[in-house]
Amino acid sequence: LFFTLAPASAADKPNVIVIVGDDMGYADVGVHGCKDIPTPNLDALANAGVRFTSGYVSGPYCSPTRAGLLTGRYQTRFGHEFNPAGMAQGLPLTETTIADRMKAAGYATGWVGKWHLGGGDRHPQKRGFDEAFGFLGGAHSYFPDKGKGDTVLRGTKDANETEYLTDAFGREAVAFVDKNKAKPFFLYLAFNAVHTPMHATDARLKKFEGIKDTQRRTYAAMMFAMDEAVGKVLDKLKSEKLDQNTLIFFFSDNGGPTMQGTTLNGSINAPLRGSKRTTLEGGVRVPFFARWPAQIPANKVYEHPVIQLDIAPTVFAATGIGPKVDWKLDGVNLLPHLTGQSKEPPHDALYWRFGTQMAIRKGDWKLVKYDLAAESGKGTSDTKLYNLANDIGEKSDLAAKQPEKVKELQGAWGTWNKGNVAPLWGGGKAKD
Repeated sequence: LFFTLAPASAADKPNVIVIVGDDMGYADVGVHGCKDIPTPNLDALANAGVRFTSGYVSGPYCSPTRAGLLTGRYQTRFGHEFNPAGMAQGLPLTETTIADRMKAAGYATGWVGKWHLGGGDRHPQKRGFDEAFGFLGGAHSYFPDKGKGDTVLRGTKDANETEYLTDAFGREAVAFVDKNKAKPFFLYLAFNAVHTPMHATDARLKKFEGIKDTQRRTYAAMMFAMDEAVGKVLDKLKSEKLDQNTLIFFFSDNGGPTMQGTTLNGSINAPLRGSKRTTLEGGVRVPFFARWPAQIPANKVYEHPVIQLDIAPTVFAATGIGPKVDWKLDGVNLLPHLTGQSKEPPHDALYWRFGTQMAIRKGDWKLVKYDLAAESGKGTSDTKLYNLANDIGEKSDLAAKQPEKVKELQGAWGTWNKGNVAPLWGGGKAKD
């Protein structure tokens, strides 16, 4: 009941920070066993709350995942199936964002980082964010004098940014917290690290000079920079005595890009098979953590599948502003599951559609058709069936042995798919 009632006063309302990494490998954080890249702040975040071992995103690509995050709805419900090709395409204006709802509830709202959801009427400040700092496209140079990218903006004006971009995003996130510390706030901190281009500072590269592979070395330095930026935000919350009542989510927008035809960055998805751009586990299962010391127990490992669509309804429940049935959210409020009030899985099943690729996970079973380019082929695979409890690496196809399970899952996916619409643009080929 607590989570369905509005908090008694503004002072009781939790602050909310949603942090997104970009193109991270599943194996590339310490709590997942990474040995060559220290991620102490991400590890501390995970250990102070909940680590989701089956944390998913609703798309294997950057922009669709962000559209799902901000709406709490499968992006295929409103045609945002693929990356937009330019600023004229992006999150449909028919959709209401989490920032719209938080702002209406009296929260200060801010976005820092990568947008990738369109420009013009789709600019963050027209989608519910009071404050905005970052770039609107899908990728950007980390140094102001290297490569190209759309302008880093403060609001709608050129920010004339000169700092290494990951450091700048950390700086701006801390500044937003400082400015709004006396009232409840919502911050969406969307790093472009560790997406290409592969740019790192000399000092951080030197720290990883023991890594012989140059791409992996740069990737490690970029990951370390993001971890440091996250640490600065966590330190700021603690210094202002805001850490106990701030709900934080962290996840990667998709799996690491490990196959040709994607933005290769040196990431590792082990023990998962597949890559960004595929509906295999390596494309859609990601590092995923939540922390809220005032309500969520620490050192909790949660094994039931969750998805980034759950963040919006969880935030709405935590802040007492919803969720409401007519919002047509596909995500669910995770709080009863994380506090032990509910022992049931949050979802009966999770679903994916990405062009000719598809997947459904129901319990331990996963039915999938994936991009064969992940295995040096062309087109889309035949339908495969895996039991993830015994085969997290999706190596043993059980479709021929379990035809009834295949039929069951195909039927469930088909029913779900009836609620989707045709893509508004693209076919999965747009570069990010």
